[in-house]
Amino acid sequence: MAGHSKWANIQHRKGRQDAARSKLFSRLSKEITVAAKMGDPDPDKNPRLRLAVKEAKANSMPKDNIDRAIKKATGGEAENYEEIRYEGYGPNGVAIIVEAMTDNRNRTASNVRSTFTKRGGNLGETGSVAFLFDRKGQIVYGTEAGPEDDVMMAALEAGAEDVETGEDGFVVWCADSDLNDVSAALEAALGEAESTRLVWRPQTTTELDLAAAQSLMKLIEALEDDDDVQSVTANMEVSDEVMAQL
Repeated sequence: MAGHSKWANIQHRKGRQDAARSKLFSRLSKEITVAAKMGDPDPDKNPRLRLAVKEAKANSMPKDNIDRAIKKATGGEAENYEEIRYEGYGPNGVAIIVEAMTDNRNRTASNVRSTFTKRGGNLGETGSVAFLFDRKGQIVYGTEAGPEDDVMMAALEAGAEDVETGEDGFVVWCADSDLNDVSAALEAALGEAESTRLVWRPQTTTELDLAAAQSLMKLIEALEDDDDVQSVTANMEVSDEVMAQL
């Protein structure tokens, strides 16, 4: 069940270093507002909202910001956001999934397509790369969560599918539909997680050298700079040496 994943570590570190905190908070707020608008405004009665609030707290988002995002939905002030997934290929044939929330589909599609083209990628049709990924729940804990055996046991008892270990801690994987229950059980056993979210987990990865990894990261960062983009996932893998240079 244990394993090591450079991909997970790259995703985790990238998330922790997100461009600007204000942009990160904007994305988190949008997810909270949409979740609250689609379901019950009480996180205890709305699994998607509970996870959105949990992720916001894990990223040190102030409580006032969280409450404001929920109130925006219940007060009828929220824009009508549409959730869209874009798929394509980056440099060296790396598969990329882009998730966006937008109030203007044409604007977002044009911007995403332009970014792919300018950065050496190619935007494909819906479904063109999704088959290379699995939709999974991802729960990240630091080393302070406890010894590896204890984390493994807690994850198994919580209903997780897999646990990967690394220098930074642990990545717990579960079925996407089980994320709410598994994260709640792990929180009771291990405490607050560093991150709890739904992600696209690649079935296979493409290993890149430094030049290729730098080229791909420029594309990913350009996509993440778009205000409509919520997340970007690529099935890249790099060695520890390349990771250190990135």
